[in-house]
Amino acid sequence: MNRALEVLQERGFVQQCTDFEGLSRLMDEGPVTFYIGVDPTGPSLHIGHMVPFFALRHLRDAGHVGIALLGGGTARIGDPSGKTEMRKLISYEEIDENTRRFIKQLDRFVGFDGVHAFTANNKDWLADLNYIEFLREIGRHFSVNRMLSFEAYKQRMEAGLSFIEFNYQLLQSYDFLQLYRRHNCRLQIGGDDQWGNIVAGIELIRRVEGAECYGLTFPLVTTSDGKKMGKTEKGALFLDPNMTSPYDFFQYFRDVSDSDVERFLLMFTFLPSEECRRLGSLKDAELNQAKERLAWEVTALIHGKEEADKALAAARAAFRGDGDAAQLPTIAIKRARLEAGIGVLDLFVEAGLVPSKNEARRLVQQGGASVNGQKVENEKQVFTIAALQDGAMMLRAGKKRVARVISKDN
Repeated sequence: MNRALEVLQERGFVQQCTDFEGLSRLMDEGPVTFYIGVDPTGPSLHIGHMVPFFALRHLRDAGHVGIALLGGGTARIGDPSGKTEMRKLISYEEIDENTRRFIKQLDRFVGFDGVHAFTANNKDWLADLNYIEFLREIGRHFSVNRMLSFEAYKQRMEAGLSFIEFNYQLLQSYDFLQLYRRHNCRLQIGGDDQWGNIVAGIELIRRVEGAECYGLTFPLVTTSDGKKMGKTEKGALFLDPNMTSPYDFFQYFRDVSDSDVERFLLMFTFLPSEECRRLGSLKDAELNQAKERLAWEVTALIHGKEEADKALAAARAAFRGDGDAAQLPTIAIKRARLEAGIGVLDLFVEAGLVPSKNEARRLVQQGGASVNGQKVENEKQVFTIAALQDGAMMLRAGKKRVARVISKDN
C-alpha cells in the first residue's frame, strides 16, 4: 500500500475507499490532486470540520496537492447529509463573509501556498449556472432510484426532503467534475456522511470524461461514550476564539476520557504514531500528563503556541495551583458594584459559568458552586469586594469549569 495511505490508516482516518488498490497505485505514480469540500453555513469552523484537514496535511506532506473547496455556491442550498431537517437558508452576503472567515482559519492551519495547497470556491461555477443546460449536461446522468438508495436521502425521506436539497448531490458531483477539468483532481476526501455524494461524483466523471477517480472517507468521530466529538455544554468547539476561547478549547481536550487519549493524539496531532501510542498507554497521573500534551498540541495547531502556553498555565493554576491564574477566563466587574455586593446567582451567570439564574440555583443546590475554594451553601449569598484575594475572586462550577473575577474602576 502507498505510504501516505498507510499513514492515514494507522492514524485512524480511513473509513471507506472506493478502490484502495487503484488509489494506492495512482499515488505511487506521482503527486495526486485531491479535494475537501466545506460549506460556509456558519461564522466559524468547528473541530468536527477539521478531521479531513488534518488528513490534508498528512497527504500534502507526502507530496500530494490539496484543494480546500469552499462551498460558496452549495451553501445557498444546504447539504441534507447527516441532517434531520432542512438547514436554515442564510443570505448570500453572510455566506461570502463566512467564506472569508473559513479561509482565514484554514490558512492558519494548512498554510495555502498556491502550489501544494490552495483554495477554490464553487460559487465560481455554480452561481450563474444555466439550469436547463445543467439538466441536459449533468442531470441526465443521475438516476432518482439510485440517489434514493443512499443513506443520506433514505434517512430524510420520512421527515421530508425538499427538492432544493435533493439537488445537492448533483451540485457536489458537478464540483468534482469541475475540479477534475480545472486541476486534474482525482480524489475527494471527507466525512463518511459524504459517501453517497462522493460516489455520485466519481460516477459522473466516469460517464462524462471516461476517467477514473477515487473517494476516501473518514469516520465521524465520537467520544468513547458515543457523543459527537467536539460537542460541549456550550455547543460546538469552534475555532473562532470569540466563540470558544483558547482556554475552553484546551480544556475540552484536557478533559477527554482515558480511552480517547491515544485515538485523539493520532488524529488531532502530528506527533509520531509511536509517541501517540506510548502516551495513550500511560496510567493514572502520567495519563493526565498525556492529556495535557494532547490539549497543548491541538491548541497550538489551531490557535498558536502562545495561546496554548497561556491555556496550559491557566489550567495548571486552576487545577494544580502552580500555573498562572491571570490566564484563566476573567471578567472585570465595576468596583462600585462589588462594594455594594452581588448575589451568587448573578455572579456565576456573569462569569459565564452557567447560562441562567435557574442553572446557577441548581448548581448551588447540588453543591457544585464554590468561591475561593469554599462551597456556596446559600443561593441568596452575596459577595462583596472583601471576597477578592490577591485582587481576584475564584469561582468554580463543578470540577472542571473555572472563572476569575477582578474589579475595575469604571
